[in-house]
Amino acid sequence: MLSSGFTNAPVTRSLLVAVVLSAFLATITDTKYYLWIEVRPHLFDYHQFWRLLTWQFCYTNSTEVLFAAMTLYQLRVIERLWGSRKFASFILSTLPYTTLLPPILLATIIRPLSFGRINYLPAGPTPLLFALMAQYHAAIPYIYKYRLSSGMGVSGDEENGYGVNLTSKSTAYILPLQLALSQLPGSAIAAGIGWLVGFAYQREILPGATRWRIPDWVVGGTGRKERYDSLRRRMEGEAGRTTGVDTNQDQARRRGVVGGLVDQIRGAA
Repeated sequence: MLSSGFTNAPVTRSLLVAVVLSAFLATITDTKYYLWIEVRPHLFDYHQFWRLLTWQFCYTNSTEVLFAAMTLYQLRVIERLWGSRKFASFILSTLPYTTLLPPILLATIIRPLSFGRINYLPAGPTPLLFALMAQYHAAIPYIYKYRLSSGMGVSGDEENGYGVNLTSKSTAYILPLQLALSQLPGSAIAAGIGWLVGFAYQREILPGATRWRIPDWVVGGTGRKERYDSLRRRMEGEAGRTTGVDTNQDQARRRGVVGGLVDQIRGAA
């Protein structure tokens, strides 16, 4: 059964709140113009290199905030699949790549190849969302397939008609696609680089990111371990009463098959 809301997805919930709250704070403090990047003049003329670290802080318009929040909500299944520790580790380990690669590639490769026409990188964590979308694409299977067709083929067979095959996951890409197309071409560049970072992580070719994990206590792993240990001890105690395992004072001792059979015979008698 699919859980509703943010059950077992505390990191995703925190990210969604951060996306909405950061955009609200940027609006009321009138600091939006500090967030996006224009290679010229921000980097080349004014030398505002701190923008390389802050441009993913928040979105600058309400439409992008809405689409990003809805995208994060549907990506909560990744945290449920991986667990909060791996999910948070993925975000932190890929953050240097999703933060630095888009502006650096824009300034050193894309802008020169476009003769200075592509100069703008919109603010917002679009690369991070698309890195997560790459994991969603690879890890979450589709439930069914369907076909959108314009009509019957020449032979009267619908399969021979013009159309496109889709899956149950197709609609999940509509919201992030809106983010990628919101401020072209910069938004598409950020989305594409984010997808490539996520693909590299999934293929385990992203240096220093795949195997790194945050400490378990950061995401409340200690409390969960205590609950699991309590549940394990209770289950062992119940199993001991039926199968001949002595669990007194947390020191389980197998009495053997013969002893268990004798106890069952005595109980039946």
